[in-house]
Amino acid sequence: DTLQDLLIFKSSFGGYVTLDEYLSRMKDDQKFIYYASGSSVSRIESLPQTEAVRDKGYEILYFTDHVDEFTAQMMHDYEGKEFKSVSAEDIGIDDETAEETKQQEEQNKDMLQFMAEQLKDKVVSVKLSQRLKTHPVCITSEGMLSVEMEKVLSAMPNEQGAKAQKVLEINASHPIFAKLTALYESDKDKLAEYADILYQQALLIEGMAIENPVDFTNKLCKIMSE
Repeated sequence: DTLQDLLIFKSSFGGYVTLDEYLSRMKDDQKFIYYASGSSVSRIESLPQTEAVRDKGYEILYFTDHVDEFTAQMMHDYEGKEFKSVSAEDIGIDDETAEETKQQEEQNKDMLQFMAEQLKDKVVSVKLSQRLKTHPVCITSEGMLSVEMEKVLSAMPNEQGAKAQKVLEINASHPIFAKLTALYESDKDKLAEYADILYQQALLIEGMAIENPVDFTNKLCKIMSE
């Protein structure tokens, strides 16, 4: 409580910002203090998860230091406004396409469940995204442990194998979604390969190591040659 007014963060609006300055320029309909975590500003700015927040004109705090996200978790809120990761399960943004996305998810729940089963313990679910606008896929998380925090904890000595509960989100307005739905009807084996490729791509976007690079490249080459 004593130090929180001295904290400064890099901002999507440019330069550095204090939490008090952030609150002073929040939009009237904005519910949360949004942040995104990554190793650098350039990497954060390329994250697909920021699209929906940016489209609303909301400011995003850039957490580039390992301690930043832990600090936000411990503080929970500032002046009554809760911190919210752009990769959180629910980012508190509903737009005009939200209801349509929910309907599509219900219509395709069997396909999404099939993809989740193919990924086994890698993800807790596969769902249609309400945060993606142009990108095809991203990884988000459920619960307190984020993907970025998993990376930090995994790099520590004597790490205990802490794992985020990952969710693979797919953009229903991207052409890849139509391809997935067609494969569910015609070729489930190929759909299983697509699910793995999309998951591995989402990991690379997050800056995480993929488990089997050789298998990943072989699958890509197979699809490119078909």
